[in-house]
Amino acid sequence: MDISEAAEHYLRYVADVRRLSPATVRAYRSDLADLADATGPTQIGDVDLEMLRNWMWRASERGEARSTLARRAAAVRTFFAWALDANLIDRDPAVRLVAPKRGRTLPKVASADGLAQLLDELGRSAGAGGDPVELRDHAMLELLYGAALRVSELCALDLMDLDRGRQTARVWGKGSKERVVPYGGAAARALEAYLVRGRPALAVTGAAHRAVFLGVRGARIGSRSVYDVVARRVGVLSGGNIGPHALRHSGATHLLDGGADLRSVQEMLGHASLGTTQIYTHVSSERLTASYRLAHPRA
Repeated sequence: MDISEAAEHYLRYVADVRRLSPATVRAYRSDLADLADATGPTQIGDVDLEMLRNWMWRASERGEARSTLARRAAAVRTFFAWALDANLIDRDPAVRLVAPKRGRTLPKVASADGLAQLLDELGRSAGAGGDPVELRDHAMLELLYGAALRVSELCALDLMDLDRGRQTARVWGKGSKERVVPYGGAAARALEAYLVRGRPALAVTGAAHRAVFLGVRGARIGSRSVYDVVARRVGVLSGGNIGPHALRHSGATHLLDGGADLRSVQEMLGHASLGTTQIYTHVSSERLTASYRLAHPRA
């Protein structure tokens, strides 16, 4: 069996059995397709460690980030481990494949005051004009920030997932794990205005009658459209491109700044490991250090 054919079997396995997120499956598909292109029409049993190292080296020469190289290495390690378990190969060539360690990069975080001012201005504009797209954009931004959602979780929200009385949303995170997250009064008001005045105007077809957030053609909004909305509406705060994940990062950091405990933030974000959530404590401490150096006379 050649690499491409084996990869298709493996991708079905990680999607249906391991239930990895669609984004992870897409990334693994891209990595394995790149490996197949690099090795040519090679049987999976003929791949050796040297071929894998050469493939990683070429990716490094192209200037790919350390995080991308680490993901590529993880993809092929799990791929060949699966192939060995499935008796497609007699030995695992990826056991000794080493990837560069990921560099620690702190997430982008917008200031609480800057975000509050921007969201309030957008809310006043949307409320006064009643434009359905502005009402939708305001509600999406408030929910991304107020509930610290992933963009995929926001796009997948259905009307039945909202408990507007309790101000909570049921979302499906990575690995199809379900959790219920709260959102605040600002997000509740923006969501109510959108659902009452904005969404009916966008729901021109029955194609996405369950979806909370709709595009201009009435279908469920996609992640690319949400990225565009965030970049256009919030990018001014960062002086450049900013994505939905920056609002999630900002929401988590501001929760910790406000005194929330790390375990609660972990649960809200849907992180499997507390270590993943701890990155936000470094952001908070760096902000405190920066403020100290600016403000204290003996800094």
